[in-house]
Amino acid sequence: MSRTIKTEIARKIFASENIAITSHLRPDGDSIYTSLALAEILEQLGKKVQIVNHDPLPFPFNEFPETRRIRIGQIDPEGLDLVILLECADVSRSGQTRIDHLPKINIDHHYSNSPYADINWVDPGASAVGEMVYELLGPLGLKPSAKVAEFLYSAIFSDTGSFQFSNTTARTLYTCYRLARAGANPSLISEKLHNNNTAPKVKLLGRVLSSLQLNPAGNLAVLVMLKKDLEEFGLKDVDVEDITTVARSIKGVEMVVFFKEMGPGVFRVSLRSKGLANSALVAEHFGGGGHIHAAGFTVQGNFEDLYRQIPQQIEELLKNKNLKS
Repeated sequence: MSRTIKTEIARKIFASENIAITSHLRPDGDSIYTSLALAEILEQLGKKVQIVNHDPLPFPFNEFPETRRIRIGQIDPEGLDLVILLECADVSRSGQTRIDHLPKINIDHHYSNSPYADINWVDPGASAVGEMVYELLGPLGLKPSAKVAEFLYSAIFSDTGSFQFSNTTARTLYTCYRLARAGANPSLISEKLHNNNTAPKVKLLGRVLSSLQLNPAGNLAVLVMLKKDLEEFGLKDVDVEDITTVARSIKGVEMVVFFKEMGPGVFRVSLRSKGLANSALVAEHFGGGGHIHAAGFTVQGNFEDLYRQIPQQIEELLKNKNLKS
């Protein structure tokens, strides 16, 4: 089935000339680097390509020179004949409001995806969309350049938590082996993605970690990052998801609940889990989605009420065996 879809995608790409690539709100390493790789691939085929994301890139990705080609804002539909959406459960997840009439390809590795595009390739067995785009090279008649290999390896490395997460499979490692043979340098990519923290960010991580609270059962850890914390350390938009890795490492913790204040009364809740605890199903209960061990949702309301009520509800959900993978 996926072979047929990949062939269909290749045909659509060959038939298109002016292509836009976009990904989900609050882009991450997988969506960013897969977009860059896909743009390089399409340009090798002689296509005119633009990458447009609705939201700014988080640190450290916004400081890397290769990401400067990503424009922030809305896609201009004039002259476009194809839009490729990465990791978007639906069009609204991209934040793009001017592409409804355009042909679309939907590429995603989250199972919570609706078939909204002309061609929908959803593969929950893939560790990252970077892994999926690598598999498009064959149908497109291409081999990965060193730059494409670097970008795709970076995407996979990022979304597997440096190969620590449960989405790391033999398929993932074999793909990365082939990317390394094509020119990706694993040690340099690891150095780049892991060792770019600033002193203010490390201080912020300390602040967030100091908010850690465990429920009486010890299986739920709760973290908080408020806007005032960012402002105190002179930060505007910074990726602090790595702090959840520390909290998740606590013995007995099944799930980490990370509240991030996005605006007045608006909070993004990131879920990170391990073992049988299914973050995706818990997130879906609150109108969100994601992976089994990494998901999220957005809530609005009084923080004190949300901080009290949501962990209690999640604790009850974790008791339900139907919400265990």
